Amino acid sequence: MVTAGSASTVGFAFDLFDLFILLYVASTIGPLFFPAESATLQLAATYASFGVSLVMRPLGGAVFGRYADRLGRRRSMIVTITGVGLATALMGALPTYDTVGVLAPLLFVVLRLVQGLLVGGVVASTHTLGTETVSQRWRGLVSGLISGGGAGLGAVIASLVFLAVSAAFPGPAFTEWGWRVMFFTGLAASLISLLLFRFIEESPLWAQTASRPAAEPAPARDLWAPGRRGVLLTSLALVIGAGAQYYLSSGFLPTFLGSVNEVPPGPRGMLLVWTSLAILPVALLVGHLSERFGRRPIFLGVGVVNLVALPLLVLAMAGLGPADTGALLGYGLLLTVLANASYAAVPIYLNERFPTRLRATATALVWNGGFALGGLSTTFVTAASPTVADIPGRLALFLAGCVAVFLIGAALSPETRGALERSPAGTDAQTGPDAPAAAATPASQA
Repeated sequence: MVTAGSASTVGFAFDLFDLFILLYVASTIGPLFFPAESATLQLAATYASFGVSLVMRPLGGAVFGRYADRLGRRRSMIVTITGVGLATALMGALPTYDTVGVLAPLLFVVLRLVQGLLVGGVVASTHTLGTETVSQRWRGLVSGLISGGGAGLGAVIASLVFLAVSAAFPGPAFTEWGWRVMFFTGLAASLISLLLFRFIEESPLWAQTASRPAAEPAPARDLWAPGRRGVLLTSLALVIGAGAQYYLSSGFLPTFLGSVNEVPPGPRGMLLVWTSLAILPVALLVGHLSERFGRRPIFLGVGVVNLVALPLLVLAMAGLGPADTGALLGYGLLLTVLANASYAAVPIYLNERFPTRLRATATALVWNGGFALGGLSTTFVTAASPTVADIPGRLALFLAGCVAVFLIGAALSPETRGALERSPAGTDAQTGPDAPAAAATPASQA
């Protein structure tokens, strides 16, 4: 149980680390690959390159989700995580716009597309292997460990690497070589993951299903079957809202602190380390509470709080300067904790909505699709901001709208707790819109 959960968490963390690298060097590589007259246009173009990788993630989820449903979660994890590290490292070797002109941003975007495809495939294995391996009592906790722990650990590693590289390549040296070293570290992340994967075993639920006659996994088009369309759409709304809350808080915080608050790289890196460390405990707590009280009540409670709190926190941070590190840390911690609480129980919620023979494909498609659409919100915020001073107001509006989408998805979803245990062999028992509610386990069993 510990090994599977840890491997899933580390694998997801290092893949998010590979994605986070761009967020930490966005203001540096913007002029190098996307020259423009306006600083906000440079940021928008850089975030657009981040967005295209997110768009590829659903396709990667479909391709490698099918692979994981057919050949196993463990094998899919090894293939995809190796590929992500290679794609990330290659970004650091690219020539800039001054060297090869328009070819530079084109090559950069192509590698972002490849990276997005592979990261989408990673989710298919990391978000199913851990929760399928543990008993019912710990599934909410492991869901929080993988989603929040992966996000928190990935962000902490990215922050620490950013601090180390900034110190090794100060000032102009970071613009010349430091950003390249940041991307090169993606290869080291994959190597560490592969060493850990040597000790994990295959998911017992998948192995049980694969050993049965006629165990061929269901194709992705089964998600559009009449009995599953409602499940797919409500799940997608929930994940879009959760993904947007994540990217507009933790994902946007490096740029917000640098561009709006004008915090220098060193103090900014330390602020990001502390805010990232806060993600894991809140994700573990909220994930486990979903096992105690149910997934749906937790989603609704978090959504109601965030609808009010997140926009107010952003507006409060906007009035602070680089010397207000204490206040920035306090507001940043609150923003990070509340926003990341929204998706702690999402992996197990998605697992419980789909049968084993379709689970990796469905979980990867919905998670990646939702986070892809939610992740594009950072591009919309910067594009909708004529100047840097306009960013906080636009960010607050987008946060309120995205939390509203999250609440709609939660309100239309049934309770799912216990559905995974009901259908270990991959039957379609829990595919109806109301079936998971009947499968919920009593609180005493949590």
